[in-house]
Amino acid sequence: MLSRRTLFTGAAGLGVAGSLTAGVSLAAPADGPFKADWGSLAAQYRTPDWFRDAKFGLWAHWSAQCVPEAGDWYARNMYMQGQRQYDHHLKTYGHPADTGFMEIDNLWKAQNWNPDELLDLYKDAGAKYFVALANHHDNFDNYASKFHDWNSTRVGPMKDLIGIWAKAARARGLKFGVSNHSAHAWHWFQVAYGYDPEGPRAGQRYDAWKLTKYDGKGKWWEGLDPQELYAGAVMPMPDGLTSIKAANDFHEAHDRTWDENPPLANPAFVRQWYLRCKDLIDSYQPDLIYFDNTELPLGQAGLDIAAHYYNASLARSGKVDVVINAKNLTDDHRAALVEDVERGFRSGIEPLPWQTDTCIGDWHYNRERYEKKSYLGAEAVIHRLCDIVSKNGNLLLSIPVRGDGTIDSEERRIVEQIGSWTKRFGDAIYGTRPWTAAGEGPTEVAGGMFGESKLKGFTPQDIRFTTKAGALYAMTLGRPGETVTIESLARHSVRRVEVVGHPAPLAFRQDGKGLHVTIPAGASHDFGVALKIIGRGLVAA
Repeated sequence: MLSRRTLFTGAAGLGVAGSLTAGVSLAAPADGPFKADWGSLAAQYRTPDWFRDAKFGLWAHWSAQCVPEAGDWYARNMYMQGQRQYDHHLKTYGHPADTGFMEIDNLWKAQNWNPDELLDLYKDAGAKYFVALANHHDNFDNYASKFHDWNSTRVGPMKDLIGIWAKAARARGLKFGVSNHSAHAWHWFQVAYGYDPEGPRAGQRYDAWKLTKYDGKGKWWEGLDPQELYAGAVMPMPDGLTSIKAANDFHEAHDRTWDENPPLANPAFVRQWYLRCKDLIDSYQPDLIYFDNTELPLGQAGLDIAAHYYNASLARSGKVDVVINAKNLTDDHRAALVEDVERGFRSGIEPLPWQTDTCIGDWHYNRERYEKKSYLGAEAVIHRLCDIVSKNGNLLLSIPVRGDGTIDSEERRIVEQIGSWTKRFGDAIYGTRPWTAAGEGPTEVAGGMFGESKLKGFTPQDIRFTTKAGALYAMTLGRPGETVTIESLARHSVRRVEVVGHPAPLAFRQDGKGLHVTIPAGASHDFGVALKIIGRGLVAA
């Protein structure tokens, strides 16, 4: 027999039959030419020039999951016996039957957060857009949500984080984006309804199973319903599992299901997600929305949101000047959005603009990265930026933020080093478009998501090309010697070569092996050099 928790679906009486927007004025989408179907979106959408020109964005993937400083997916893994975050939670905060993740939400105070100082740093590093996490799979909204009480104005920081980020970013001329990950909360958080299969507290259900709104009387969360945070027990771990392996097998087969179909057992979750996302769009008017989803989230709800977002932009500014990022787009859907390649690359030039998102460490702050100095270094970031931009892409880079709102000294050093290259050679990146070839050199780059670990380090012989205003730019992926040889230019008519940012002409010669450019002492950066090349018929003016 199903328990009352299994039957829980959130706000009573809200279904998803037919249009998600029917009959509720707050949910009514903006009118306009974009219809909520893939054909309409793909036929009419064009990536705005601001995004194509920007090339480089920085991201604060910041939530209460950063408070324990124990890395990614803390809110899920703390409920899974055998995971290192479970052990950390047990040692630091107590057993998850007694101290659940909602208590970590309350511990998130952001007490040392200075968005103006951080965004000054990020702009100085060369970022042209900034993205802030609006919510994660832990189902907590970092803004003044009208439709979800578990948000940063009522719990934890007690601030409208997205509103504050947006104001600070726009004051510095940065485009502002938000990332929305909450569509998977309905299955991702089912572990909070589980229990230890082994040990002294085996079989005792975790906090989500036990707590209702009425249990909060006299507590810090009085008036809040934990079931709305944990999304309802639609497929909790069954009774009787007695081994960690059996529990893990269940989670892998059930609540780790990673698809975008609306949950039939929890239709109100879809309705609530739509209202929350539309509120995010309407209240903050972001220039970009990153969806951590394959294509669009939650079936028709995602299509409804995309059409509303485009139509609202058109009504507001007279043009569709916004971007939606999503992943693994099919060929016939690719024109409808800007495809994102998480922690990955493209092997060649893409006909449509795209984006890589990656992080210098774990997505959620992990103190071990700082202690072991295992962050992705600035040199690797710059080389990836050059490779991605040469193939018609953008790079969105996350700098992990501590729970208190600060970044550590190692992260700051990396951001400053990134800026040391972009200040000198950024003209070869910003506002550019691909050449006829992305580049040359010995290092192979395989396309696809999650390919970073397979990439060998680039060399100074690896060169990437971009074009702008009749000039060709060539960037070496490493400090070259006294001469840079560009084999691709053996037969092109080259008239002049400069170091980017320095108008003095450089000595060069051409032969059958390429263009050979003499690099003056001090002209290079440790990460490489960027050259500006002018020639007859080399690129379109």
